[in-house]
Amino acid sequence: MLKRALTPFGMEVKTKLLSIGQTQEWLIAQAKECTGMYVDSSNLYKLMTGQLHSKRLENAVRDVLKISEKGSEQ
Repeated sequence: MLKRALTPFGMEVKTKLLSIGQTQEWLIAQAKECTGMYVDSSNLYKLMTGQLHSKRLENAVRDVLKISEKGSEQ
């Protein structure tokens, strides 16, 4: 099975999770709580590999992990 490469956003998410000592399952629970959306490991994987383009979910992940959006800061 093909393993897809992470996007720069996906790398930021993985790196931030490692630095704060949290798991993807924790992030999924936080994203569900913030958005009220159905979020599972498949959604998160697809978001981090660029197969899913959900601004609402991406913004929730950015808020939870306190990751700024590149390009909007100037």
